[in-house]
Amino acid sequence: MATSLSPSTILSSTTAAKSAQPPLTVAAKTHISAHPNKHPFPGSAAGLAATALAAATLLTTVPPSLAESPPATYNLYYGTAASAANYGGYGGNANKKDTAEYVYDVPDGWKERLVSKVEKGTNGTDSEFYNPKKRTEKEYLTFLAGFRQLAPKDVVLNNLALSDVELQDLIASADNISSEEKKDDKGQLYYVYEIDGVGAHSLISVTCAKNKLYAHFVNAPAPEWNRDQETLRHIHESFKTVGSY
Repeated sequence: MATSLSPSTILSSTTAAKSAQPPLTVAAKTHISAHPNKHPFPGSAAGLAATALAAATLLTTVPPSLAESPPATYNLYYGTAASAANYGGYGGNANKKDTAEYVYDVPDGWKERLVSKVEKGTNGTDSEFYNPKKRTEKEYLTFLAGFRQLAPKDVVLNNLALSDVELQDLIASADNISSEEKKDDKGQLYYVYEIDGVGAHSLISVTCAKNKLYAHFVNAPAPEWNRDQETLRHIHESFKTVGSY
């Protein structure tokens, strides 16, 4: 499992698009009395008035709403990719936005998992957030210093798996692994991987900047992937190094 050590965070609220179907509005029920003598005779003036009132009630009944609910909320995370020696957990410099080396979106309600300096020094994990309803549905970022450019795509993925047991298992049991190259508007190269396993799904984005290799992971068990795919793809695509967005 990728370990993660989270620097102090600054989360600024942003919004992104994720739709959820709202509950349908239930129309008022029409009650028919079992005692007809209590109702006006249909041909009487009172009967005609009652009929008109019933018709007006039906016309003013609110139909089921087809409108979508407000979009989901995300928080923008600023990551500093600090070395294990300089890492201090919560606290420290509060202005992480000024020293950030990368950013990504975190769904509102997800929790940050803090990791130790030992974990950070071993795997290079810099930050991690998870869904408290299913802790294995998560996103995290690892970085390694001393990389000026990306190696071939298959080499990069295999090297990432060397220090990530979960990734090794996912690759070994994968039904399909796809990879592609993308460049942002400034020409920075990103490798994008999608691993479809028997019981889990993973989206990975890797790039080099500032003499470091950054790898952003979005993992989810198959049921959560099927349910939250739109959200998970959004947070996967939100990852950027600072200066490239």
